[in-house]
Amino acid sequence: MLKQVFTRRDFLKTAWVAAGGIVALELGGLSLAYMQPRLAQGEFGNLITVGKVEDYPPGSITHVLKGRFYLARLQDGGFLALYQRCTHLGCNVPWDQAAGTFICPCHNSKFDPQGEVLNPPAPRPLDLFPVTIENGEVKVDTGNAISRQAASQDDLAAQEVYP
Repeated sequence: MLKQVFTRRDFLKTAWVAAGGIVALELGGLSLAYMQPRLAQGEFGNLITVGKVEDYPPGSITHVLKGRFYLARLQDGGFLALYQRCTHLGCNVPWDQAAGTFICPCHNSKFDPQGEVLNPPAPRPLDLFPVTIENGEVKVDTGNAISRQAASQDDLAAQEVYP
């Protein structure tokens, strides 16, 4: 006589457990994919090429939307990439061309063109992103914000000398 080793009930239990395991793996994979940062080339969180050095005249402040920063070309030719977030509560700080300052709309903190605090409650200067100049092109690494306690000449990017 033949003995039934694998019953229909056992088959259905095994099928449901396997299907549940597959669903759990898919949900886990989707959760991990969701948590990974989406870093597209040339967007915030990556190295961004913003243009040629001569595109930015000394004394200019240019908002780079895709990078979430302002590129400041100082009178001496140096560059600063100032993060657009206020160091007080994280509001976006617009550049006021008429006043020549960054003015936070939330609590009226003011910053000079180098990001130094002119009017509190902001506790420290605007954060910076590293700026490099390669073959006459300005590049900003938005993946590494530099938190600073005071502005200094060491913040300026001047790997190459320009008139």
